[in-house]
Amino acid sequence: MPWTIPNLLTLLRVALIPVIGALYLLDFPGYIVAIVFLLAGLTDWLDGYLARHLNEASPFGAFLDPVADKLMVSVVLVLLAADVTLVGSVISPALFTVVTAIIIGREITISALREWMAELGRRGVVRVGWIGKVKTTIQFIAITVLLGAESAPYSAFLVIGEGLLYAAGALTLWSMFIYLRGAWPTLAEQAQRTET
Repeated sequence: MPWTIPNLLTLLRVALIPVIGALYLLDFPGYIVAIVFLLAGLTDWLDGYLARHLNEASPFGAFLDPVADKLMVSVVLVLLAADVTLVGSVISPALFTVVTAIIIGREITISALREWMAELGRRGVVRVGWIGKVKTTIQFIAITVLLGAESAPYSAFLVIGEGLLYAAGALTLWSMFIYLRGAWPTLAEQAQRTET
């Protein structure tokens, strides 16, 4: 693994995942958990920016960067969905849980699809598009707001965070459809080869 600044930032993001979980489970004030999560999320933007501008992109970074993002988001969403005090405050606990499952399920599905397409030499078919980037941005904002909602003086923050998470969930389904549609010819071709 090349010890470049972008890779070190990605490793820092991975290291912050248990820190965020511990802060949340130990009932630290929500704004502290939200700040740590936000800082970890900003390393995602910064490591990509530095990798491009310092010409320090590496296969290791290309592998670990999306894994770090998915791990961080999945862990925090599970914590939020399992938090009885939070779920009891949201507009629709069932919908909150379903959207959490959709987001995590999509991440697993698209990661597997990308790996499989890469093995076939067609990774470019499922490269990250602008919808995926918008989804990720809204998702990070939603989670940050939800984490900090308990420290906010108004319950409106919880409603805003939940609304943004639902918007991210909708974009999650939309982007998954686009990725699967792009990969469909390859999937159909592979299925046809298996049958013959």
